Amino acid sequence: MNATHTPRLQKKYQEEVVPALKAKFDYKTVMQVPRLKKICLNQGVKGSVADKKLVDDAVKEMTAIAGQKAVPTLSKKDISNFKLRKNMPIGARVTLRGARMYEFLDRLISISLPRVRDFKGINDKAFDGRGNYTFGVTEQIIYPEIDIDKVNRISGMDITFVTSAGTNEEAYELLKELGMPFKNIKK
Repeated sequence: MNATHTPRLQKKYQEEVVPALKAKFDYKTVMQVPRLKKICLNQGVKGSVADKKLVDDAVKEMTAIAGQKAVPTLSKKDISNFKLRKNMPIGARVTLRGARMYEFLDRLISISLPRVRDFKGINDKAFDGRGNYTFGVTEQIIYPEIDIDKVNRISGMDITFVTSAGTNEEAYELLKELGMPFKNIKK
């Protein structure tokens, strides 16, 4: 990436989101305003015990989606019922930070989520109490980086947004200001 290039959402965060959150929550300094630390993508692969190639395909797809090399996740222990041995590859994951994180979030909000069938917004109840938000995508083909003709099987993934916010309300406002399309639930 170019050293002088600043992603669009990163500029928006600095110029619009920080002042809006500072006013809403009455922060004393800019450093108290919550920020997005990282985005973690995680994909478990069904049938990976029988076919090792499925994990390689998942790593390739995840790398294309994230724009950064994905790594296979390994099992932590033996589970005989699943024919699983310790350190067998069972999925793929990638963690995005900095400019790549903002670029991915921009593509997710503006391109990928609108491609979901019957999309009405994402659930606003999936916060963990510490300012982190996780939601699942059921099909990896919503990403324009994936060529649908080369996909062997459709699989989903979990996307976790890790923020520096202390409460769910602060994290919700941060993500909403960044443009996350939450469902409009009347309370």
